[in-house]
Amino acid sequence: MTHSSPSRAVCLLSGGLDSSTCLAIARKEGFACYCLSFDYGQRHHVEMQAAANIARQLGAAEHRVARFDLRTFGGSALTSDLAVPKDRDESQMSGGIPITYVPARNTIFLSFALAYAEVTGASSIFIGVNAIDYSGYPDCRPEFIAAFETMANLATKAGVEGTTHIKIRTPLIEMTKADIVREAVALGVDLSLTHSCYDPLPGGQPCGRCDSCILRRKGFAEAGVSDPLAVP
Repeated sequence: MTHSSPSRAVCLLSGGLDSSTCLAIARKEGFACYCLSFDYGQRHHVEMQAAANIARQLGAAEHRVARFDLRTFGGSALTSDLAVPKDRDESQMSGGIPITYVPARNTIFLSFALAYAEVTGASSIFIGVNAIDYSGYPDCRPEFIAAFETMANLATKAGVEGTTHIKIRTPLIEMTKADIVREAVALGVDLSLTHSCYDPLPGGQPCGRCDSCILRRKGFAEAGVSDPLAVP
């Protein structure tokens, strides 16, 4: 590089354990991080405050919120009146694509991130997708990420002109949830600021029973770390 300013990265940030850890990894690698969160009509809107808190705690260069309403389409327990599954075991969770899958969500999110990257001059986009410790979501798979990266470099002015090659970074994709918890602790993420629950209580507290809460609890237990959000 011809100047001393850090490379820029766009980091998708929901305020959850995975995206917060992903941001911390990007910061550790020396990126100036431009965080992007989405207010899309999600049931667990409380994550917006978590994202703002995490961006501040981890020293993001900027934090923006894109607002649109995926309730227009519904089709997911997170964007409609469909019930969020509760009290499922791992075999039930791994039995197909869950109703909490939001149609095309990561494709939409990454498209917004791509636009933000073009404007900021970022060459890296960090997304906290994970394909190991169960997600069941088709848009968390490595082949989807690779295909999007190919498309991104065909679709953008920077890609066509050859000034910037966009790289989609997925540092968590082969980590277990316990690995992610350990990494978050090692990197100094304030886990009390994160939010994972799909169906929070009226006060914003985690329900403790949805798939996301169950997987979070399992990850903390296997990592031997106490979850500051755990219900006593």
